[in-house]
Amino acid sequence: MRFHKDAKIQLISRVPLLAECSKRELGRIAALADLVDFPDGGTLMREGASGSEFFVLVDGTARVTKRGRKLADIGPGDWVGEIALVTNVPRTATVVATSPLQALVLTRTGFSNLLLDVPSIGRKVISALAGRVAAQTI
Repeated sequence: MRFHKDAKIQLISRVPLLAECSKRELGRIAALADLVDFPDGGTLMREGASGSEFFVLVDGTARVTKRGRKLADIGPGDWVGEIALVTNVPRTATVVATSPLQALVLTRTGFSNLLLDVPSIGRKVISALAGRVAAQTI
């Protein structure tokens, strides 16, 4: 299935880490995102493992667990793994497809290369991360 660029931009624009980006910047990010199919029961990420991919669900559902306990069920428009775009930390949860699933997948390598070419995206991502940290800081 082919996924229209504007649909990619719309999905990616909902991600808080990327929400400050302009439509043009989002278009550059969307151009890097590949549409990937996962079977029912397929693992998108495993808690504790190294990860370098960010996922935005296009179709289907998945379950997010931590230490074997359900955190959430997610579906189209939801995302997981955005921190993997900017740093190499172990995954904090496991995400397994609970139906056949399609997701936009963006890799840290592709995103890092884009930041070299379009530094304004990096500044906006840093601002979004700072906002998240500030909200949790006393």
